[in-house]
Amino acid sequence: MAMSPDAEIDHEGPVTPYRQLAEILKARIARGDWAEGRPIASETRLVQEYGIARTTVRRALDVLVDEQVVWKVQGRGTYVGQPPADS
Repeated sequence: MAMSPDAEIDHEGPVTPYRQLAEILKARIARGDWAEGRPIASETRLVQEYGIARTTVRRALDVLVDEQVVWKVQGRGTYVGQPPADS
């Protein structure tokens, strides 16, 4: 399911909001909103921007971590791509 980077979350649709957000974030990364190795928007910012719960944002980010699109550093943020070899 490819989504537009400018899509809004459809709470009534057949796809769960966290899956929708994961696809939107992948599209935003592909568009170049966040560069390789750079942090994406904070969880708080994504909660505000998309009007969804923090747990929904966390689940979406976990999907992207599992797909190796991003990696997380506790207390620092979520970064595009793969972690550096020395981390």
